[in-house]
Amino acid sequence: MALEKPTIVIFDMDGTSVRHINIYLLHVLEKLDDWGYAISKFFTWLFRRGGQGPIIADDDEFLNRKKPRLFVHRAIHKVRRKEVDQIVEPCPGIYSVLALLKKNNIPLALASNGLGKGYGHDILDKFGLAHYFTATIFREDVKKSKPHPEGILLALKELNAEITEKDVIWHIGDRRKDVIAALDANNHTPGKVVPVAYGINAALAVLEKGLPPENIVISYTDLYEHLKKMLR
Repeated sequence: MALEKPTIVIFDMDGTSVRHINIYLLHVLEKLDDWGYAISKFFTWLFRRGGQGPIIADDDEFLNRKKPRLFVHRAIHKVRRKEVDQIVEPCPGIYSVLALLKKNNIPLALASNGLGKGYGHDILDKFGLAHYFTATIFREDVKKSKPHPEGILLALKELNAEITEKDVIWHIGDRRKDVIAALDANNHTPGKVVPVAYGINAALAVLEKGLPPENIVISYTDLYEHLKKMLR
């Protein structure tokens, strides 16, 4: 089954829009983020809900979010001494894809588990990516990071678009949690949220969830050619 033409596209940042020059650093940061999410949801379940109900709440708690303190995330970025262009670089072909989508008036957003202040916003400015995205959501903007869908849902809200059942919303990400978040977002919006895997980790999750291989992007060069035909 071919990918449906998108009406909105949401990108992840680390590993999707930009890639780490030191891939081992990205792996460490992703693992820290995964562990942080698992620990936080367990303690929320244990202490706030007295160990009752599912560990991941079924309600729309993200609508009444509080700003998280993010001590670990902030500590990581304070220890960092290098400028962002010494740490990451744009993924090959990303500019062509972004420009094509923007030319066709498809709203673009970015939803990242990374911090915005001192990191994400610096990346967008340094590499000239900021003007492509109408909405940018970072870790400090949400109460729960991916695989919770809050970041995706908040990005849709910030786009000020009236989402209907006719909307096809691509969420492009490189990690399993991006795929899970996109699938879960379908429970909270009338539009169809489609996970698009960029990278092996997300690709395995796509196959694991029984999604078609067309949801896997091998490179942005291939995606650009595919979009050109799709958007004619």
